[in-house]
Amino acid sequence: MADSRKSVVISGASTGIGAACALDLAKHGFRVFAGVRDPDDGRRLEQLGNGAIQALPLDVTTAADIAAAAAAVEKAVGPQGLWGLVNNAGIAVIGPLELVPIEDLRQQLEVNLIGHVAMIQAMLPWLRVARGRIVNIGSFNGFMSPPYFAPYAASKYAMEAITDSLRVELRTWGIGVSIVEPRSTDTPIWRKSGDISARMSSSVSAERMQLYEKDLKAVRDTAEKLAKTAMPVRRVTWAVRHALSVTRPRTRYPVGLEARLAMRLARLLPDFVRDWLVMRGLGLQ
Repeated sequence: MADSRKSVVISGASTGIGAACALDLAKHGFRVFAGVRDPDDGRRLEQLGNGAIQALPLDVTTAADIAAAAAAVEKAVGPQGLWGLVNNAGIAVIGPLELVPIEDLRQQLEVNLIGHVAMIQAMLPWLRVARGRIVNIGSFNGFMSPPYFAPYAASKYAMEAITDSLRVELRTWGIGVSIVEPRSTDTPIWRKSGDISARMSSSVSAERMQLYEKDLKAVRDTAEKLAKTAMPVRRVTWAVRHALSVTRPRTRYPVGLEARLAMRLARLLPDFVRDWLVMRGLGLQ
């Protein structure tokens, strides 16, 4: 018998926002295909999903993984098509742009941008059948780029552009395109970014790192403080579910007061005022 539940694919579902969205959508009646890199994470999600979650091995930077995921989805959804694609996979490369290894910058864009475009291209035939939805996970850093976050912010700025273009390009088939823009969220992505920063430190001379030592200490101290007030991930899962459930989803979902303020300030403030506020917020004055 055909499965009547609406089907959704989520990339980067091993932990954090992706895992939380998979469990939330499964709880609310969706059938979820959860893209994971670690098989143990996939098995854990399937157990918690009570039959509503199917894990898919998926690295969005690997063409073979994307092709295999698309084939599995095609076989599962059949003539019903795919209702939703949530582009969530992400990493955070942070550090002085002068010192960021170019390979790390490439990896940042491969995961946070190119991989999502590849997923969109692979899943669109079945999204078109269902007249479904695409939900991109952005960030308030997609319109407000702090110092030392340039690689990560660049990937999120780019997702804003991708979202705006796709929204119009796919109008003919009634495919909704939304972007969720949360402020700092309580997820492992920032803890993982520390590994990238440590690798950068080991590959850059102490003399060059010392050029930014004072600023980087201030940014680290501020980041530790912000981590204690990170937004609970459930606020992001609500926005994703809303974009996939309502008749007329919003085009943008800024989540958290800081995200809403950052969006307005980015549009209204002169650059020198914006820079002063950012430096003050990060303790760089």
